Amino acid sequence: MFVFSLVLIAVLIAADQIIKLIVDSTLAVGEIVEVIKFGDFKLFSLNHVRNSGAAWSMMQGKTWFLVGVPLIICGLGIYYIYKRREHSRLELVSLSMLVAGGVGNLIDRIRLHEVIDYIKFEPFNFPVFNFADICVVIGALLFAVYIIFLDKPEKKTAEDDVQSSDLNVKEQKNDE
Repeated sequence: MFVFSLVLIAVLIAADQIIKLIVDSTLAVGEIVEVIKFGDFKLFSLNHVRNSGAAWSMMQGKTWFLVGVPLIICGLGIYYIYKRREHSRLELVSLSMLVAGGVGNLIDRIRLHEVIDYIKFEPFNFPVFNFADICVVIGALLFAVYIIFLDKPEKKTAEDDVQSSDLNVKEQKNDE
């Protein structure tokens, strides 16, 4: 499953970067294209914006932090995926989506010093976002579902019980 996770990460990163390349080459920064509209009611539009900060433009100008922390987190995510490679597929897919979204935006930050955002959900006054952000949100939701509903504590084996009782006996002797 580790190879599957790496392939999924690569596919999601490639999709994110291809979409951003298309947006960047076809829409000027600030240009808005209404995609779904019913009369005066706008539902969805493409709105090419650049974000030099994190979510909701927080921490603008802190590029070193916005590159360093995601690098560490994504590295730890891949390590965790490797360690958990024999566990739940849902867990691995959710972690892969989190890593892919993080890396997708990280590529923009390193290459452009800002992130290309383009998805605007019109009914709400919500910031413009991108495919990588969607991967992070869906990955986090799936991981939460896995942790809350599906992750079962590992059962103790008889060997674990013997080792535990041996430690207790040694501790009692040391106390005497």
